[in-house]
Amino acid sequence: MTTPYQRLSRNAFGRIDLIDAEGQFHGGVTPVRAHPISAPDEGISLVGQDGHELAWIPRLSSLPPTDRELLEAEFEVREFMPVVQALLSVSTFSTPSQWTVQTERGQAQFILKTEEDIRRLGEGKLLITSSHGLQFLVPDRFALDRHSRKLLERFL
Repeated sequence: MTTPYQRLSRNAFGRIDLIDAEGQFHGGVTPVRAHPISAPDEGISLVGQDGHELAWIPRLSSLPPTDRELLEAEFEVREFMPVVQALLSVSTFSTPSQWTVQTERGQAQFILKTEEDIRRLGEGKLLITSSHGLQFLVPDRFALDRHSRKLLERFL
C-alpha cells in the first residue's frame, strides 16, 4: 500500500510528525478533513506549521492501520461535535434562546444566537452552532421524537 509520505508518528509532546515522500522531516503536522461531515473518510490534508499542505490522502481507509488509527485519534480530539438525540427544552421561541439538549455524551445547554446558526446540510442533517462556537450535529431531524421536532420546527 503506497502513501503520499514515508512515515507518520506521534512525538513526545503528543504532536504528529511527518517524513514526506522526499524524506524531509516536518514536526507538528495537523491533519485536516476536506469534508468532515459529508465525507469524513475522503480528502485528508496534512498541513505543516506554516499552514501549507505537505501531503494529501485521498481516503483515510486506504492507509495502513497504525497511520489510520493515529489520524483518527487526532480527529477525535480536534473535532468535538456532540450528536443531538433530543431537544429537551427551549427558553423562548425567539433568539437568542437557551436550549437544553440530550446528546450521546449527556445533557448539554447552549445559547442559540440567531436562526442562521442552524445550518441545513441536506437529507435532514442539521448543524447547530452555539454562541461559544461549539457545533452540535443533528444527523436526521426527521428521526427525532415528536416533542423535539416540534421545538425545532419553530426555528427552521
